[in-house]
Amino acid sequence: MTVERGRAWGRTEPLPADGVIVSTDRDAAAVVADARARGAALPTIGLLGGDLCRTLGGAGDEARLRGPAAITLPIDIAEVDVDGRTHVFLAHVIARRSWWKGRVWAAMNAEWLGPWDVAPRAHPGDGLLDTFDVSMTIRDRIKARRRLATGTHVPHPAIAQQRAGRVDVGFDSPLGIWIDGLRVGDATSLAVRATGEVVDVVV
Repeated sequence: MTVERGRAWGRTEPLPADGVIVSTDRDAAAVVADARARGAALPTIGLLGGDLCRTLGGAGDEARLRGPAAITLPIDIAEVDVDGRTHVFLAHVIARRSWWKGRVWAAMNAEWLGPWDVAPRAHPGDGLLDTFDVSMTIRDRIKARRRLATGTHVPHPAIAQQRAGRVDVGFDSPLGIWIDGLRVGDATSLAVRATGEVVDVVV
């Protein structure tokens, strides 16, 4: 766990000269995956955009990343197994066929999914993932969608929530899988976990 009660999280420190700057969640995850595949040290990542950047209060300003106002934060690295293949993610995993019908399942390391405050309690440095299992009527989905921008869609009796370091989930039929905004295919089961590793990001 990287967050402890009474202990400051992060530090005032700019992006180092060898840091990598990215604009999307999937690009940030790709940097981590590439370094791991090569057995190299994880570089510090500067965030200019994406849901993780928004969760951390990033300004999307490259000059800030290299200046005295920059904040460096240790972020949990997470993984998801999809059909026997392991993928790294830093922000979220979504399983769905449609937003409007059928099951929707999400594992959130970041608070935001685009304009939606999906996981208002999520903290990308606490060693836990916030999962949401949604099965509700179209009428309830319309109501929930109106509240997503402010994070007031939860609690709801048709949204099962869990905070855990590891979650295994199965689906009755294949659902489309999005990892940090990139669709990777369909699956009938997922295993997601926080790895216990962290990568430094700068906002």
